[in-house]
Parts: sequence; C-alpha cells; structure tokens
Amino acid sequence: MNRKLLSIYSLKWSPFTPEMPDDALWRPPAIENFCWHVEQKMRDGGFALVTGDSGAGKSIALRLLARRLASFSEVIVGVVHRPQSNLADFYRELGDIFGISLVVNYRWTSFKALREKWEAHLATTLLRPVLLCDEAQEMDPKVLSELRLLSSANFDSRSILMVVLAGDGRLNDLLRLPQLVPLGSRIRPRLNLDYVTPKELAEFLQHVMTQAGNPKLMTPGLVTTLCEHAAGNYRVLCNMSAELLAEGVRREIPQLDEKLYLEVFVPSPKQRSRSDARKLIS
Repeated sequence: MNRKLLSIYSLKWSPFTPEMPDDALWRPPAIENFCWHVEQKMRDGGFALVTGDSGAGKSIALRLLARRLASFSEVIVGVVHRPQSNLADFYRELGDIFGISLVVNYRWTSFKALREKWEAHLATTLLRPVLLCDEAQEMDPKVLSELRLLSSANFDSRSILMVVLAGDGRLNDLLRLPQLVPLGSRIRPRLNLDYVTPKELAEFLQHVMTQAGNPKLMTPGLVTTLCEHAAGNYRVLCNMSAELLAEGVRREIPQLDEKLYLEVFVPSPKQRSRSDARKLIS
C-alpha cells in the first residue's frame, strides 16, 4: 500500500488497479444476469461463453462468477491457468485441479478417472463441477474437442461438467472451425461484453472511488472528461485514471481535476511544434 494514497487521498487501495478486493468489484447488470444463469446451469451442465475485446471486463466477470459459485460449499470450482497447453499437459492440469493422479500416457485411464470423479460429485451434490477457462482463445482445438467429449455422457444427452470459456473475438473464430461446431452449438448462456457508454463508465468510476474510500477523489468535470475519452473501455479508463493518480501523488494535489488532465494528456503548443518538427525531419 502506497502510504501517500492513504495520507493524501484517504484511499484504502488504488481504485484503478485490477488488484482491488473481489467484494469491491463493479457489478453491471449484464454480468450479474450471466452469473445467475450459470448458477442455474450447474444443475444441467454444459458450456457458457464470455467474449469481448481487451479491457471490456471478461476477467472481472470470471472473478465475480467464481466468487458467486464459492458460496456453494459443495461445488468444486476449478480454474485453468494454462489455456495454451497441449492435450497431455491439459490432462495433467485437470488432474491437479480435481485432485486425481493421472497417467497421461494412458489417455483412456485418465479420461475414465476424471469422468468418475465428476459423476461421483454429481451423485452426491446434484450439482456439476465447474471449470473456468480464461484466455480460451489460446486453447488448442484438440483440447476443446476433448473437453466436450470428456464432459458428455449417455450418448451426449447428459452433461457431467459445467465449463465457462472466456476470450476475445478470436475465440468466436475458433468455435467456427468444423471440428468445434458441435461444441459451439451447445453453448448457453452467452455474454458478449461490448464497448460501454460514457454514462456507464462514470457509474463505474464513481463506484470504484467510493469502494476505495474517497468518492470525491476526482472533480465531476474530470470524471466526465475521462469517460468521454476512454473509448468505451474500462481498461483505458483505469489506465488514464491511474496515471493521473500517480501524478497527483507526486504533486500532492488534494483533488484530481481537469487542469491536471490537460497537463498530463494534452501536449503544450511547444511540445506539439517539436513533435511536428520531428515528423517533418523523419
């Protein structure tokens, strides 16, 4: 914790970093609705999908979902940490996640052991285990296809696992491959995180500042300016805000305002003339 954040701005943490506590995260209605549907799907299993550009909130959606599912003490929630693994390493990671010692050279034995683990969990709790895969656009098509086969039983009429895939637009392209069409057709529910309006960004910004302990960290004018220049993207907004906060700490300014924004992000006439000169020289 930067002591200056506490002494100058009375902040418990920086409101613009991804490391904020889970209970302080922004919960837009679309994400809350998606989490509710996944919660219901634990009784049926299958696949769910979160897509969106970088900075649109996919990882935050997974964090909120994982926190919500953690309230079910009887549910196993696993997280894939290396989506780019080949098939053998993917089996090794699944074995680690679900507490099974797998001999990956014997694929059938590993396949059977995982399914028996999930079947036993389902018989005990009536809820499917849940597997969360972030950056799923990096996954090998063979791994995704194997995951579909692993999670289905009784001639594909019964699912024994709930899988949530999250990734950028490349994941949609991946799911259109002929060998993955059977998986793509099974995905319900879906959450597509698109660019948000300046009003929604302002609500987000006010929320994170309040949660961090100082709702008046920025002037209303600065909030409006930042949200209009963030291109509808949460990460862009947070990056600009974090840069202003760092500069505010350096200068020990009591409140971040539009004047600071202009000094940090808008070049002076002298800087612009130097930049234009360099362009002419090059």
